[in-house]
Amino acid sequence: MQNRLRTVYILSILIIILAIIAAAGGLFIDGLYHDNALVTAGWRGNDLVTLLVAAPLLVAALMLSWHGSGRARLVWLGMLDYTLYNFGFYLFGAAFNNFFLIYAALFTLSIFALIFGLATLDVQRVGDQFRVGMPVKWIGGYMLFVATGLSIVYVAQSLGFIVTGQLPPVVTLTGHPTSVVFALDLSLVVPVLVLGAIWLWKRQPWGYVLAVIANVKGAVYMLALSASTVAAVQAGVSQDLSQVGLWGFIGVASLIATLFLLYNFQPVPKEQK
Repeated sequence: MQNRLRTVYILSILIIILAIIAAAGGLFIDGLYHDNALVTAGWRGNDLVTLLVAAPLLVAALMLSWHGSGRARLVWLGMLDYTLYNFGFYLFGAAFNNFFLIYAALFTLSIFALIFGLATLDVQRVGDQFRVGMPVKWIGGYMLFVATGLSIVYVAQSLGFIVTGQLPPVVTLTGHPTSVVFALDLSLVVPVLVLGAIWLWKRQPWGYVLAVIANVKGAVYMLALSASTVAAVQAGVSQDLSQVGLWGFIGVASLIATLFLLYNFQPVPKEQK
């Protein structure tokens, strides 16, 4: 198994190194970002969480996974999903800067690391390790709730533009030509939440895997969004902290769902591996 995972481990190490460089550069290199003040403050809040929380968590999950922890392996895959999603925003949403190639490398490496990591996963075996009596309805329901909420907001604003010609606020505030968050959430977040929820309800192995991945990513990214919101207020480019409550609710709920899933995951004794 370790030989099958060696490539993914190497890719993950590269991701960790580049993520630390990208986050530290965003925090400490003056003039790196060329976006407006609101977006720049958001990048720096995000960088802080990536540097202090996401990167260390990915390191810990990687090390524990290397030593055979099944729980850590699922968390590790969730953190790879975080780097894919997170640096997708930088690659497609940040004004062109000196770190563009780093963002492209992080996004690409994360795609392949996540694909290869999932390909080496014995999904049926993982599914069998979750307790049979674990109530899955409320976790699946929560995932569908988030997916539905995101879809309603994005679809409503997109249809509103068709009818009125008025750009969604996220486009005007960021100064982007389109909504990167709409694009990434509708392609990388909503489908995973919906499929994961349905398969989890049916107690299919992929449902457990996707549920852990989605909720690990969700918990950490909501922390990044909270830091971005606070950073914008501290920079004087926003006075609205109300969204922190929403990010906090989703983040805490995702964390609870993650802990509940991992608690109900029963590692296979070494002699049975």
